[in-house]
Formats: sequence, C-alpha cells, structure tokens
Amino acid sequence: MDETKELQPTPEVEAVETQVESAPIAETQAEESIQPEDVVAEEEPQSPEEEAGHPIYDTKEQVVDRLKEIQEENKGGDKNELDFLKQVFYKLHRAAQLAARNVFIEQGGAPEDWRAEIDGAEENFKAIMTSIRQRRAEMAEEAEKQKAENLQKKQAIIDRIKELAVSPEEANEHFDEFKQLQAQWRELGAVPAEKATETWKNYQLYVEQFYDLLKLNSEAREYDFKKNLTAKERLIELAEKLADEEDVIQAFNKLQGLHAEYKEIGPVAKELRDQIWERFKAASTIINKRHQEHFEAIKAREEENLQKKTALCEQVENIKIEEIASFNAWEEKTKEVIDLQAQWKTIGFANHKQNNLIFERFRAACDNFFTAKAEYYKTIKDEQNVNLEAKRALVEKAEALQDSTEWRKTTDKLIELQKQWKGIGAVPRKYSEQLWKRFTAACDHFFEAKNAANADVRAEENANLEAKKSIIEQLKTLTENLADATLDKVKELQVQWNETGHVPFREKDRLYKEYRALSDQLYKHFGATQARRRLEGFQKSIRQVVAKGESTLARERERLLRIYETRKAEIQTYENNLSFLNAKSKSGNSLVVEMNRKVEKLREELDLLSGKIKAIEAEMRAPKTDAAPAADAPQEEAPAAE
Repeated sequence: MDETKELQPTPEVEAVETQVESAPIAETQAEESIQPEDVVAEEEPQSPEEEAGHPIYDTKEQVVDRLKEIQEENKGGDKNELDFLKQVFYKLHRAAQLAARNVFIEQGGAPEDWRAEIDGAEENFKAIMTSIRQRRAEMAEEAEKQKAENLQKKQAIIDRIKELAVSPEEANEHFDEFKQLQAQWRELGAVPAEKATETWKNYQLYVEQFYDLLKLNSEAREYDFKKNLTAKERLIELAEKLADEEDVIQAFNKLQGLHAEYKEIGPVAKELRDQIWERFKAASTIINKRHQEHFEAIKAREEENLQKKTALCEQVENIKIEEIASFNAWEEKTKEVIDLQAQWKTIGFANHKQNNLIFERFRAACDNFFTAKAEYYKTIKDEQNVNLEAKRALVEKAEALQDSTEWRKTTDKLIELQKQWKGIGAVPRKYSEQLWKRFTAACDHFFEAKNAANADVRAEENANLEAKKSIIEQLKTLTENLADATLDKVKELQVQWNETGHVPFREKDRLYKEYRALSDQLYKHFGATQARRRLEGFQKSIRQVVAKGESTLARERERLLRIYETRKAEIQTYENNLSFLNAKSKSGNSLVVEMNRKVEKLREELDLLSGKIKAIEAEMRAPKTDAAPAADAPQEEAPAAE
C-alpha cells in the first residue's frame, strides 16, 4: 500500500491550502505604518469601520483617551480600530480647522492669510500613536523571531522523523519517540509564511512514510485513524457553520485557524482521505468566496466613489475664472463651488491608492478658485481706495468753494468738479453715501446762496422750467404718435430747449434725463445714429463757448486728441489679443465675441472723436463773432445721483 502517494495534495488542494495557510500571517507583514502627520484631513461620511459597529467619538479628547487605554494595555491594539481612530481624529481635527478658518474670514481676514494654530491634542495623539506603533513593531519583530525559532525546531523534528523512517524495524523501535516528536510539533506555533507550506508538506511526507513503515497491528492502526477522523470531522463541522457567520472577515479569520489545526492532525484511513478533504475544502470554498465577494463589492463601491469625485474635480477645474468679471458673477460661482464641496462630503472613500490623490486634486481646484477670487477682490479694493482718495479730494475742493461769492467763476469750478466726480469709479460702500452727501451738500450750499443772491433770476428759472416741461410733453406726444412725428419737429423742439435758459438747480438733472431719453427714442425712430446726435450736439456746444476764446477751443482739441490716441492704442491692444486668441482652441470663443464687441464700440467712439476734432478745427478757422454762450449750456454737465 503506497499510502505516501495517496496523501500528496492535488494542485487545486495545494492552492487552497496555501491560501488559508498564508492569509493570517500576511496581516502582520502587510500592516501599514500609522503616520498621523501624513493623514489628509478630509471630511468623509462613515467609513466601513464605523458601519461595522465602532463606538462614536464626538471629540478629539475622547479619541486620545481611547488611544491611552490601548497604550496602557501594551498589546499593540487592533489595526482596524487604530485606523478607525486615526480617521475619526483627523475628521474632527479638520472640522475644527475649517470652523476656525471660517470665523477668521467672517471677521474680515483674507483666506490666504489664515494659519492653523498648534493643536495640543494633535501632538498628544501623534505621540501616543507613535508609541503604539513602536510597540506593534516590537511585537511583530518578536513574533518573527519566534516563528524563525519555531521553523528551526520543526525542521529538526522533520529531520529526526526522517532519520527514524529508514526501515520497518527501526520505525517500530522508535515509535514512542515518534509520538513525542508529534506532540512537540503540535505545541510549536507558526513559522514564517514563505516556509509554512513547504515545512508542513515535508512533515506530512515523513510522518506518512513513518506510518507506512510501522509494523503495528491493525487494531492500533485503526484506532489512530479513527481518532484523527473524529478530530478532522469536528473541524469540518465548525467550518461548515462559518457559512452562517454574518461577519465575513471574522469567518475568514476563523477558517484560517481551523486549517492550521487540520494540518496538525495525522492521517485517516486511506479510503476516507479524499472524501474528508473534499468536504473540508467545500466548506472552505464557501467562506473564501464570500470573503472575495466582500472585497470585490468594496472595490466596486470605491471605484464608483472615485468616478463621482473625479467628476466633481472636473466641474471645479472647468470654471473659467478669467471670464468672471463682477461681484455678482463671483458670488454665483462661489455658491456653485460650495455646493460641489457639500456633494463631496456625501461620497464615500475611493481606493487606498487614489483616495488621497483625488482629494488633493479637488482641494487644489477649490484653492485655485478661492485664491483667484481673493485676488480679484483685492484688486477691486485697491481701485476703490484710489477712487476714495480722489473723491475725498473733490469733496474738500467743493467744500472750500461753497462759501464763495464769485458766482460765475465758482459755478464753472463746481461744474468741472462735478464732471470729474462722474469720471471716478466706485468707492467702498461704507464711504460712498457719506462722500456723496458731503459733495452735493457743498454744491447745494453754493447754488442756494447764489439763488438767494440772485432772487430776481428765480422767476426766470421757473418760467424756463415750465417751458422745458412743455417741450418734454410735446416730445412725449410725438413718441406716442410716431406716425405723426417728423424730424423737423423734433429738431425744432431741440432748438427751443437749447434756447431756453436755466431752470432751478434741483430740477435740471431730472429734466435733462427725461428730455434726453425722449429725444433718443425719437431719433432712433428716425434712424439717426447716436454718434451723429452727439456730434451735432457737440457742434452746437462749440458755438456756445466760442466767446471764451481760442485758448478754450485749443485746450478742448488737445484733450480730444489725447483721448483719440488712447482709444487707438486700446483698439491695437484688443486686436493683438484677438489675433492671439484666434490662434488658440475654441475655448476662447466667448471671450473673442466680447472683445470684438468692445473693439466695435471703440471704433464708433473713435469716429465720434474724429468728428468733434474736425468740428473744433473748423470753428477755429472760421471768422470770430461776438456770439454769447447759451444760458443753460453748463447745466447738462451736472452729476446724476450716485
């Protein structure tokens, strides 16, 4: 009877046995170092460990207290629990940092200026975690040393059994020693994973050879086989019950222990060997399949989470920051980014290799957006501060002139200040209304004093007011009956308007806006362009200021020439940028459209400037007359309410 050959495992059996033999050992070898300082404090929903029933920790101090308990036990702790404590601590730590950062920003701080304060709890956490990690390393090292010693002892046992299994006579003589060697083998623990299968096979080989050489009576042999059969059937029943274990991981780990015990039990009757092994292998296959499916499901879920997170990264990265050009647009995009961040928090972990990378990508995209926003706000703030100083200077000038009695000269100066005020951009909101009130108060003070000093002019201004109201009513009638309106009638009313003198100061802006709006509506109906109307108005205003002298026209001409050259330069810059953008991909199409619109507008302005310059030059060449300026000309330069 060649019992030795019958006991050799088949390739399939060998693969299963290798898997279950090496699996429990891999946990120590593959265990990752716990590095709190490398943890990315990403806020994530519950991890699989939380779902598995770990305690809930509300504060970092509770996590540290649990770590202290593990440290005091001096057993290295459970790796799953340590990983869970690490995730919970840095989740709470990150939440605290975000809250502190939000408070800093709400109190007026710039996001890029915020710095996290040193956290004593984090330092304590790292120190305790490092201590536990060192203890785990020591235990792992001790375990490896013990395994190496076990290997040497088991190898010595194998060598001794090999020596005993030389002949049937020697086998019978050394049977008691053989049983002692078997008892010693069972008492020894695990060996290094890479040597486990080979060592067990060699041991089984020479044990079976020894049994084959024994000249024992059939009763003793049958008793030994039955005892081994009973022990193996007990293990098989335990393995079969593991199929009902809810915790897949725990069931798998228990199975590894059963396989370790199975290997230490001697052979059974030859006719039962395959049957008993197939039964044990079938029970093992069920557990192994559940274990594999469990991790495949986790892998699939992690891959789905990675795809969802990648999509969120792309949405933030695809925001065209260079096209955001207003406060409202920035706020709208900010809401979108915050919404994407909220969605991120609802998505679970990606796989171990990609989870930190995808979070760094998302955080980088968000940081890039908020950095650009901060730069935009800083630029606008700087511009507004410059405008603030300019308007303050105008207010001081107006206040210095408000008590002047040089009515004509001061009127011109205040009107010039009003023009400058219009040309200055916005200022910080908290100063805007205050400055405007001071500026208008100074102007009102002067003009009210002027009106009081020229009481006889009031009646004329009120009459002019009624006249201009009448003109506006006539224009309204024309706009309501466009079929009966004529261009000559509109021009006639405009002549009447220009010939009508001053109106009360407080009414002039309102009247002029209403008049101008109605005129624009009518001219649009008649097909006259805005540029032509403005040029005609400019030509009329030139005639009204001729009396001021050649120097006034020359200065105006120089001013217009400077503006003309500036607009030409702006057009050249836009055209250069357009040539660059047209050479790139279609991603710049919306920007190209906007720039073309600006260039067209600048060209229209350039044509108007050219017409104004030519009108001034023509007036300068014309014979001089003593025509006086129209009384109401300066009033059209008064500022509109800010």
